[in-house]
Amino acid sequence: MSQQILIVGKHGKTGRRVNSLLQANGYQTKAVSRSTEPAFDWLKPENWREAMRGCNQAYVCYQPDLAVPQAELAINAFLTVAKQEGIQHIVLLSGRGEDGAQQAEQQVINSGLTWNIVRASWFAQNFSEGFMIDGILNGEIALPASDIPEPFIDVDDIAEVAYACITSPKLNNQLIEITGPHLLTFKDCVEIISEEIKKPIHHTAITVKEFLSSLQQQNMPEEMLWLMNELFSVVMDGRNSQVTHGVETLLGRPATSFREYARKTAASGAWSKQQQS
Repeated sequence: MSQQILIVGKHGKTGRRVNSLLQANGYQTKAVSRSTEPAFDWLKPENWREAMRGCNQAYVCYQPDLAVPQAELAINAFLTVAKQEGIQHIVLLSGRGEDGAQQAEQQVINSGLTWNIVRASWFAQNFSEGFMIDGILNGEIALPASDIPEPFIDVDDIAEVAYACITSPKLNNQLIEITGPHLLTFKDCVEIISEEIKKPIHHTAITVKEFLSSLQQQNMPEEMLWLMNELFSVVMDGRNSQVTHGVETLLGRPATSFREYARKTAASGAWSKQQQS
């Protein structure tokens, strides 16, 4: 059987894009999630071996985020099985400024396999494919840390960087930190989206406590509540308020701006209530 590339997170923001890029360019993939056959569930390591069988590389996106306390142990266990199943190269998606994520990264770096760490800034697609879309659709969004600038990155750029890491051995054993090209606050992002969809969106700055209370009322799982508290209470303190040039260096073109992201997303109808219904 020819070797395949394992994609952990078939339906995730990055996983499905990486999978599509690889398949479009003639690579064989084995994209897995909790709903595939074989299934892959981070909470069921007894099933990982079957998902990995026949693969020699893996693109790994840990859910819900590498920052959560259990991620380091899970990545370590994943690597043990991966080596037993003949996986030789790991591309791990990570997040900037997350202490827990960096501990998980070290597991990959010290694994004895070839590796890449793709350490990315906040996803622009959180406004269209994540927890902020409801606020955009309803014309009112309330967020903490509104004055902290972040270089939001287009997930399509992340996928292209990951594709390059998977398909270019010359990039092996590199940590690549990638961001969007501009520093923007959440308020800036909301204003850009409002301009592109030609509808007003009211932005309100709230405390982290108020934000978490709102998410709790929406029945967000405890693990995600912990993550949101970590991101907004710890990580969004300005530590990531710098632009890097990883996308430009690796892909030979500038990173996609938030304006470009908003324009193409608006054109796709993703922020249309009619399309959501």
